[in-house]
Amino acid sequence: MSSEQDFKPLVVAFCCNWCSYAGADLAGTSRIQYPPNVRIIRVMCSGRVDPQFILRAFEKGADGVLVAGCHPGDCHYLKGNLYARRRVILLKRLLETIGIEPERLRLEWISASEGGKLAEVIHSFVKELEKLGPNPLKEVVK
Repeated sequence: MSSEQDFKPLVVAFCCNWCSYAGADLAGTSRIQYPPNVRIIRVMCSGRVDPQFILRAFEKGADGVLVAGCHPGDCHYLKGNLYARRRVILLKRLLETIGIEPERLRLEWISASEGGKLAEVIHSFVKELEKLGPNPLKEVVK
């Protein structure tokens, strides 16, 4: 088994097509670096991220899940990001109930012009996950 220092958390990031995914693209074209252990999944709207997607990510071994969407008031689908916020709040309660730290789920508002912010969010999230250690479900699911 690898030591705690070798632990590199796996992050699954659900990014809205119109804002945060474009921000990730900007980060890439601007050569702004962020940890490579992030898997970005483009969704049309953060409001379309089904809670089952998040739970499945944890079940499959993700150490953290990031949901990134448009800033409130800027949603391409008007209120999708507000629905996402409501779901994330409820999911954090559920995660705590099933023994997963709610800090492993994060919601952020990132616009298309905020590639630097996306990189900062990922850096801070990875640092927080390194402190928490591996996803407790990894041991159960094996």
